[in-house]
Order: sequence, then structure tokens, then C-alpha cells
Amino acid sequence: MTTLSRTIVQAARAMHYEDFAAEVRAKVKIAFLDMLSCVFESLDLPQSVQAIEWASRAQGGRASIIGTRVRTVASDAAFVNAILGHGLVREDMHTGSVSHLGVVIFPTLLALAQQKNVTGRDFLVAAVCGYETGAAIGKAVMDQATVRRFRPTGITGPLGGAVAGSLLLGLSENASVSALGLAANTTVGLNEWPAEGADEMFFHVGFAARNAVTAVELAELGAYTSETALDGKAGLFAALGRSGRESHVTMFQGEPEIMSVYHKPAPACNYAQTACQAALALAAQDGVNSADIRKIAVKASAAALGYPGCNSTGPFERVLKAKMSIQYCVAATLSRGSIEEANYRLLQDPEVHRLIGVTTLEEDLGFTDAYPKIQGAEVAVTLANGETKVRRLPDVIPATHDAIRTRFRCSSDQVLGSSATRRIEEAVEGLETLPNVAGLCDLLSK
Repeated sequence: MTTLSRTIVQAARAMHYEDFAAEVRAKVKIAFLDMLSCVFESLDLPQSVQAIEWASRAQGGRASIIGTRVRTVASDAAFVNAILGHGLVREDMHTGSVSHLGVVIFPTLLALAQQKNVTGRDFLVAAVCGYETGAAIGKAVMDQATVRRFRPTGITGPLGGAVAGSLLLGLSENASVSALGLAANTTVGLNEWPAEGADEMFFHVGFAARNAVTAVELAELGAYTSETALDGKAGLFAALGRSGRESHVTMFQGEPEIMSVYHKPAPACNYAQTACQAALALAAQDGVNSADIRKIAVKASAAALGYPGCNSTGPFERVLKAKMSIQYCVAATLSRGSIEEANYRLLQDPEVHRLIGVTTLEEDLGFTDAYPKIQGAEVAVTLANGETKVRRLPDVIPATHDAIRTRFRCSSDQVLGSSATRRIEEAVEGLETLPNVAGLCDLLSK
């Protein structure tokens, strides 16, 4: 019987550039630009500075760290670039796998693309297959019990990255199976951090990208690993307590999984997105003034209420803890009348804390039943005059492609300048025409 690892690898190796519709290719490009915008805006964050300084200590290597002059070995560059992409908590989201795949797959591919001449078409196909792998496995193993303990991207990221990297470098089928097996041995990441808003969340994706690169490089050198690393008696599915779900993993059955990825409007947890948008509608469209609010009632799915850190009323000593809390996100949006990074610099703001204190959070069975296909939320505010205003959204409204391009241009201009920004965007838009992706990598660094 064919193993799950081999089935995944064979499905990925069977895909070619011509198999993907124009909208799929466009999705890769916009996801890439979105990740880059997050990187450029995150360069001065504490965990970013720490990671860059750590990588700067290494000698040698030609892989670049985006937005800097630092060059290092491929695995370390992937590590740092993934952390940079994750810094705002605004990375792309695949809801079914509860994973942020782009911040692992793109750093993995960029690092490897600087080690060997690969075309833009190679890059594009590898990215789609990486997303497909992480999403397909994630959908099979992620449920509320799993995500309370383990970080989903810590599991899906190395797997998707390993398949993507194997394709990019043209590894044989057997070597690709070994790369996937090695990656399976590096998975997880614990979900203990949300209670404190601790930093390991940022580093999970760095470990995932670094391990994906290392798995590919070792497999290329001939490292051999168990073909049943995913579906064996002591494989990944068994280790997660999810034996029997291996058959749920399907590759390219219908529209590619990357098309199910959405791009966040708010720099906060996935589960706070729709509630933030409902709160923004109350402030911006219904004219609700936060000073008039006496009660706030938020309704969301059981998945949103149950994810670690999302149902938290503080105290908020750290920015990440605030970005995970639905109550904080809603209160800050109502207080400021906007959704932006500045909302998470109000950790001690009296008005935000007053609003959190009058907020209740409860499950809505309709939202629970609809999840993960759609993510609804409702925010109702009771005003000082006794009036109640309600905004109910059936699903999150993703950031548009125009919005993503705008935030890429703004962030890249500030780091690299308008000329470089223009050249990067042109290169990404013409990705399939690039004879060597290393040239694009050079544009991304100083």
C-alpha cells in the first residue's frame, strides 16, 4: 500500500505550471506581496531585532534577510524571514487548517532559491504545492482539542515547506519523501504562549521554515527517513492522537487550497477579525461613540471562544496578548474607530479597559455550525440612552488585493525606497517570466 508521504509527493510532482488557472497564479503573487508587507513593517519589533542579531553572528552564506544587508546560510535566513513575516500577526490565514502557511513557505523558497538557479515558474508551482500540502494535512488533524495544545502552523508549516522546497530544487521522488519524513519529525510548537502573550509564537514559524530548509538539504544529500513518518504506528498522526484520519488528506481535489486562504484586514488573531469588522461598522457607519457605550455583547463560534488566548479580559502586559483577545480587539476598535497596528499600543488605556469590563463573549450556534467554511461574528452595543445597535457579519471580509498592494508599497517604500519597491512589484507580477528568482531575492535586501 502506498504511504501517505509518497501519495502527497506524487500528487505534488504531478503538477505543472499549466495546471494552474490564472487566478491561482495571481493568488500566489498577492500572497507573496502580503507577506513582504508584513516583513517590512516588522523589522523593528523586538523579536525581529533579536532574530536578525542572532543570524548576524553567523559567518558565510549568501541567503539574504529581507530588508537588511545581512547574508547568512539558507536555513538561518528562512528562520529570520519567517519571524519577520509573522511579527504583525497579520499573515495570511487558511482557516480549515488553522494555519499561516505563507510565512513558512515563502521564506523557505526564497532561501533555497538563492542556493540554486530556479525559475519563477518553479517558484510559483512549488508555492501552490506547499500550501496544498500544509492545508490538506492540517484539515485532517486540526480540531479544537488539537489546537488547544499544539500550534497548527508548527505542524503544517514544516510539511508544506518541505514539499515546496523539494519541488523547487528538483529532488527525486524518493528524496522528496525523505524530506517530508524529516520535516514530520520536527513538527509541533506548544500553545502555552497565549496566556502571557509570550514570544514563542513568533519563533514557531521560524523553526518551521528553518526545519523545512534543513530537511530538503539533508534529503538532497541522501538522508533517508521512514516513509511512514506521517501514517505509521508511531507517525505524526498517531503522535497527535489522530490515527484514522490519514485518509482525510486529499491533494488537489477541486480548487487548490491556496484559493481558500484569506488575507487579514486587522493585525490580530484570525478569530478576532470578523468581530473587529463588526465593531468598526458600529463606529464608522452607525456613528457609535465609545463614551456612550454601557454594554457590549460579542457572539462568535465555539472555535473562536476556545482557541487559547481569544477569550481573555487581561491584564494585557504584552502586545501579543492583546492581539489574541477578542474583547481587547473589539474594545480598541470601538474606542479608536479604526483597525490598525496603533490599536495595540493602548495596553493601559482607561477607555479600552472600561469597554473590556462591560463586554460579554458568548457562543452563537449558527456561527459554530458554519465554521470553518465561514467565520461569522456579531457585536451589539447598548448605549447610555438605552438604545442597542447591532452589527452581524456572516463572514470575515478579507483585505482586498488593492489594499494589499497599497500596504506593500507603503511599507516597502519606507525600507527600500520607491524605486526598489516598483522593481519588486514588477518582478512579482511577472513571476512566471523570471529566469532566476535569485534576482528578485537581491531586490528584497539592501
